[in-house]
Amino acid sequence: MQNYGFARVAAASPELRVADCVFNADQIIEVIHSARTQEVEYLVLPELCITGYSCADLFLQPTLLDAALEALLRITAATAEHRVIVIAGLPVSIKSRLFNCAAVLQQGRILGLVVKTCIPGYSEFYEPRWFAGAEELEVSELRIGGAVVPVGNDLIFACESNGNLSFGVEICEDLWVPVPPSSLLAQAGATLLFNPSASNELVGKADYRRQLVGSQSASCVAGYVYASCNTGESTTDVVFGGHSLIAENGQLLAESERFTHESRMITADIDLPRLQYSRTVMGTFRAGKGGRNYRELLYASPVSGKSRRELKRPVGVNPFVPGNPLQRDERCREILSIQTSGLMKRIRHIGTKQAVIGISGGLDSTLALLVAVRAMELLGRPASDVLAVTMPGFGTTSRTYDNAVGLIKALGASLKVVDIKAACLQHFEDIGHDKDVHDLTYENVQARERTQILMDLANKNGGIVIGTGDLSELALGWCTYNGDHMSMYSVNSGIPKTLIQYVVAWYADHEADETAGKFLYSIIETGISPELLPPSATGEIVQLTENILGPYIVHDFFLYYMLRTGASPGKMLYLAEHAFGGAYPREQLTAWLKVFVTRFFTQQFKRSCLPDGPKVGTVSLSPRGDWRMPSDASAALWLREIEEL
Repeated sequence: MQNYGFARVAAASPELRVADCVFNADQIIEVIHSARTQEVEYLVLPELCITGYSCADLFLQPTLLDAALEALLRITAATAEHRVIVIAGLPVSIKSRLFNCAAVLQQGRILGLVVKTCIPGYSEFYEPRWFAGAEELEVSELRIGGAVVPVGNDLIFACESNGNLSFGVEICEDLWVPVPPSSLLAQAGATLLFNPSASNELVGKADYRRQLVGSQSASCVAGYVYASCNTGESTTDVVFGGHSLIAENGQLLAESERFTHESRMITADIDLPRLQYSRTVMGTFRAGKGGRNYRELLYASPVSGKSRRELKRPVGVNPFVPGNPLQRDERCREILSIQTSGLMKRIRHIGTKQAVIGISGGLDSTLALLVAVRAMELLGRPASDVLAVTMPGFGTTSRTYDNAVGLIKALGASLKVVDIKAACLQHFEDIGHDKDVHDLTYENVQARERTQILMDLANKNGGIVIGTGDLSELALGWCTYNGDHMSMYSVNSGIPKTLIQYVVAWYADHEADETAGKFLYSIIETGISPELLPPSATGEIVQLTENILGPYIVHDFFLYYMLRTGASPGKMLYLAEHAFGGAYPREQLTAWLKVFVTRFFTQQFKRSCLPDGPKVGTVSLSPRGDWRMPSDASAALWLREIEEL
């Protein structure tokens, strides 16, 4: 099994004794061995972990400094038989000045010594008493243990077998300044950023630290690994908690428990190709590279061959929907606000008298109706200015019809019922189609008849037609060209199917009255169907979309990872297996992936002429926004990879 470009990183806080370099080196070596057993590729240890951060004036003692260098050589030797990158902190004396350094180790070598740039001398920090800043460094190399080692804050470490993979190191306070060195390292190409730190604990500081690491990983579009020292440090005036964090592009992947004395390590897998894809999409990412020239130091790839390890990072089954209920509620409220604001602007600009919308009793048209009613209310106009048209056809069931009519009345919109069966039968006769042949023509005649009715009513009443199709349907082309595909403003075009039910539920819980709420929840619980084929003998829906295409939760998963992260078919399947676990067999996921890829490519022509609609999230298929694709592009490469899985 491939690991698809995931790098396993770790942040560790070893047990330590202040000024006992022998003991500390022993603990660090144990942590390195533990990291190897977990197939860690990059291991970050705390600032000055070889001596302890809180040595104070002992830092000036040659005995401690010599012991620190001896311990560094022992630790370096412990890395000789493997490729894991180890980053450990220690004080180093250079030309009668003392520097706070992070040693980068691999395969028994010291690849470089990164010098701390920003030396804090405020509040509880007294570092200028002992340490000089990087600007005072007078050399670029240093001889340690018989080898010449690059030293400075201008080092960037590049993987010799992967031109897109490099990392940089900053130390503790460097992150807390207005322009952290990591920002410049990221602009220079570093996709992994490591921070050996010694950040003491104060009330509320952990929250700020968490926000800082997450925000820096987002602004740098990088993986950020932060390791801090634990309670083994001196508690003369401050307490250290060993707070370690791993974040990727704004997402917190792992966080340590605080206030522990024994050695602790957290690990996570960073998606390096995803970071590279995001940076490539952001054409401005490397603009203004800061004018800094970095020395590039090569290192061996920490992974040899294909990895068979299990993925170690959270992969949710529904990437469009926040798992935290509070965040989900806020997301739904914001989506409704974006949709409503977009429609209000269009109504104001055109000066339309009515918003005309077809209501089927399904989720999509329900959300569009809620948006239209909200827009009218915020414009100071009555809900009756929304003309809600329900158009029963051959597949309409009593449940969806009753829900549609009941909701329209409960919201106060104007109701119009137009039965389309007679018109469709006449059209079948006109074009010579057998009404008993329930093929694509049979279905699409109904969809286009409904669209014609809506367009004509809009013309008749000085209104515009509000589109109801969602992002998932656009991705799969699950709409009738020049039927429900077309409108004057499509309010749902930026929202995936899996998110719509939550937005409707939010409205039911926060804005709807009891009667409307009852209908909204009934609609949420109704199976997803275009209702274009006759119901069963007992009046039940027989044409369920997910029985034809596969679950929307799976297709939305593929949609997110293909467009948001640039994942290949193989990687999408790999992630889906991890996310869905045993819910679906690999063979079924593979079949649905083939459906997704095939339809995504063949149905682009429908997306190439979409009506206007508001973008609400990071994934959009509008040809005027995020996605420009030839309508006749070939899916052969993607399908070939699926066949080879």
